[in-house]
Amino acid sequence: MEKHFSAYMYRLRYIERWSLMRNVMPENVAEHSYHVALLTHMLCTIGNQEFNRQVDTHQAVTMALFHDATEVFTGDIPTPVKHHNPRILANFREIEDIASERLISMVPAKLLPVYEPLLDSKADQHSELRKYVKAADLLDAYLKCVTELTAGNREFAEAKRQTEEKLQQLSMPEVDYFLTYLAPSFEKTLDELSETE
Repeated sequence: MEKHFSAYMYRLRYIERWSLMRNVMPENVAEHSYHVALLTHMLCTIGNQEFNRQVDTHQAVTMALFHDATEVFTGDIPTPVKHHNPRILANFREIEDIASERLISMVPAKLLPVYEPLLDSKADQHSELRKYVKAADLLDAYLKCVTELTAGNREFAEAKRQTEEKLQQLSMPEVDYFLTYLAPSFEKTLDELSETE
C-alpha cells in the first residue's frame, strides 16, 4: 500500500509564510524549515564549541527539519492570529494534533519509530533540544525581518522588535553569540560582504 508522507513533505514549498504582511521576498515553509535546521546546527555547534555543552546536534537538526511539518495541512497561521486569545490558540493546538496524527498515519510501519516522535505534536521528548529549535525558529523570523527592513520594507519593523524581545527572553548565550558575530552580516549587500573577505 502506498504511503504519501514524503509527497506531503514536499508540498511544504507551497505553504506561504507571513501571509498577512507585504513581503519583498516571499518565503515558504520548506525554505523556513531548511533555514531553521541550518540555524539549529549553528546554535548547537556554538553551544558545544564555545560553551562546552554536550548538545546532540544531529538530533536537534532532525527535529528542526520537521518542526513545522503539520503546516502542510494547517497552513502557516500568522502569530497575531494564533496568539490573539487563548481560545484561538487552544483550538489551533487541537488542529495541529489532528494534522500530526494524519501525517503519522502516512508513515510506513517500520519507519514509525523514527518519524513518530518527530511528528507527534504532543511528544515531550528532547525538551533540551527543543529549546535550540525554538531559538533557531525565532532567529529565522528575526533574520527575515532584517532582510525585509534592509530592502526598505518597514512592514517588518514591529515584528523585528517583538522577535528581538522573545530572543532576549530565551537567555541563551548561543543566541547572543549568533546575534553579535553572525547576524550583522545579513544587513550587508553582496558587495559589502565581498569587501570584508
